[in-house]
Amino acid sequence: MKDEGCLESFHGGTQYFAYNFFGCHKITDGKYVFRVWAPHAKCVSVTGIFNGCNSDFEMYRLSDGESFEAVINASEGDTYRYRIETFDGRRLYKADPYAFCSDYPASFASKICRLPTAEPKSGNGVNYSEPVNIYEVNLLSWKRHKDKSYYSYSELEKTLVPYVKKMGYTHVEFMPVNEFPFDGSWGYQVTGYFSVTARLGTPAQFKSLIDRFHANGIKVIIDWVPAHFPKDEWGLYEFDGQPLYECPLWDRMEHIGWGTRKFDFGRGEIDSFLISSAMLLLDRYGVDGLRVDAVASMLYLDYDRPFGDYMPNKYGDNRNLEAIEFIKKLNSAVKRYFPDALMIAEESTTFPNLTKRTEDGGLGFDYKWNMGWMNDVLFYCRQDPYFRNHHHNKITFSLVYAFSERYILPLSHDEVVHVKGSIVNKMHGSYDDKFAGERALLGFMYAHPGKKLNFMGYEIAQFKEWDYADGIEFFLKKFDKHRRMSNYVRSLNFFYKQNRPMYDIEDGWDGFEWLVVDDKSSNLIAFNRYCHSGETITVIINFSGIDIFGYAVGVQEGSYRVVFNSDCKMFGGDGKFKKRIYKTVNKSGQGKDKSIIVDIPKLSCLYLKK
Repeated sequence: MKDEGCLESFHGGTQYFAYNFFGCHKITDGKYVFRVWAPHAKCVSVTGIFNGCNSDFEMYRLSDGESFEAVINASEGDTYRYRIETFDGRRLYKADPYAFCSDYPASFASKICRLPTAEPKSGNGVNYSEPVNIYEVNLLSWKRHKDKSYYSYSELEKTLVPYVKKMGYTHVEFMPVNEFPFDGSWGYQVTGYFSVTARLGTPAQFKSLIDRFHANGIKVIIDWVPAHFPKDEWGLYEFDGQPLYECPLWDRMEHIGWGTRKFDFGRGEIDSFLISSAMLLLDRYGVDGLRVDAVASMLYLDYDRPFGDYMPNKYGDNRNLEAIEFIKKLNSAVKRYFPDALMIAEESTTFPNLTKRTEDGGLGFDYKWNMGWMNDVLFYCRQDPYFRNHHHNKITFSLVYAFSERYILPLSHDEVVHVKGSIVNKMHGSYDDKFAGERALLGFMYAHPGKKLNFMGYEIAQFKEWDYADGIEFFLKKFDKHRRMSNYVRSLNFFYKQNRPMYDIEDGWDGFEWLVVDDKSSNLIAFNRYCHSGETITVIINFSGIDIFGYAVGVQEGSYRVVFNSDCKMFGGDGKFKKRIYKTVNKSGQGKDKSIIVDIPKLSCLYLKK
């Protein structure tokens, strides 16, 4: 890559593969070039352990006057830092912002290593009619050894991959894997935007894990964190002695609640840096998509700030115009090079057109997390069924806006921490009722329009909240209720994949029809899901605490077979009602001339096919 052209596009914010130039790169055997951007530095040196010796090498300014370069005799595995001298006499020791590997946990230095080779990718764009059922995983805590040490990338390749395949998921999503110093941040305070965490192994081993998922037909999504970075003194924080990666404006510099710095969106070099970080995951590691964290915090100038404690934009409102343009640029660049890549926004507000194409005035994401649905249904499930009639809108309101964006329905890691309770423990009632409640919730989730995401541990009904320092309690599968819940989730996953009405039409009323929407006194809902071929699945869910007998649901004339029943004994239910076939009778209801008369166990979900 030629210096002049790369530096020009880097400063202009259009160098989307800047990692091919900056950082450390092998020239020949035993010889490496180091490059870093530090415009406010008086001088910069590379300092580290090269070929077993402590050495310092002065770097020379490149043609832009802001970047530095040095060629050094070194070996793969050597550790290094940049020593930056400021004009006010300070010496700062910094990790390489473009390092491909870190020395963590031995030190905060960077390490010389090679990236996996890029693989050619092509495609015609995302198919929104495909099933998407995501298993969200924290790689550091899915499983731990008896001594609490981590499973390595290689061990996860042998254990996590077959588990995800056996359970029937279509996608796996890793919480952030870019290097981070503090386990308790769950990876969301990133210090190495071009390296994967060295806690679990090498870049090559991480790539092998991705490849094994692909070989088993499972796509991989990575949590990616462009909204903010931590204030570790050896990281991006005031990198060359003053704000550089962070915005220097008083109201845009810090995320007060998180104690982190905000990136200076709209500055060319920062746009190039962040988009290149995203590109590296897609290009060199071959991941299939990115879930962009904390998008709401990027969109609004007053996010997590006291009233009035910000400067409005030039139009007088609270939109962060530079961040909005950065997001558009990011999504456009990704789609240009990787048209099949999924771009997913974790965004909790009503900001419009997140999943509309940038060419049509949108932000260009493929999907948005439906946080409203998540909050509403979990609130509803916490209520005593006797009082749920007062909150019936919590399970029906989501259809008012379900087709305004392309949504993913998430029951994520954020919902099973900080005394919120695990998914099964959020359910109201007795021990057995909690299991039945989770089965009904999942039956509703999988039939509701929108793709699916669930966080690890829900599938065995773990009562303990997620602990980032420990593994999921898979030993619970020795107990009947938990083993049967695992069987239920697995069966539901495969049913979802194998039945097109569950996922085919997600963008309009052609794929969904309410049958029973307003029977709040019974805590019951019913609806149809359709696919393009006309096949239908009828869904009936009893969220009440009592069995319902002889309930009339208006449907088209014919015979209806129960194809999935959450109350089956094999799933941990009571198996109360054995009837499998329901024939319509001459009773009108819900706008239909015919009805089926069904018995529905408490806290259960039925799927029927005509």
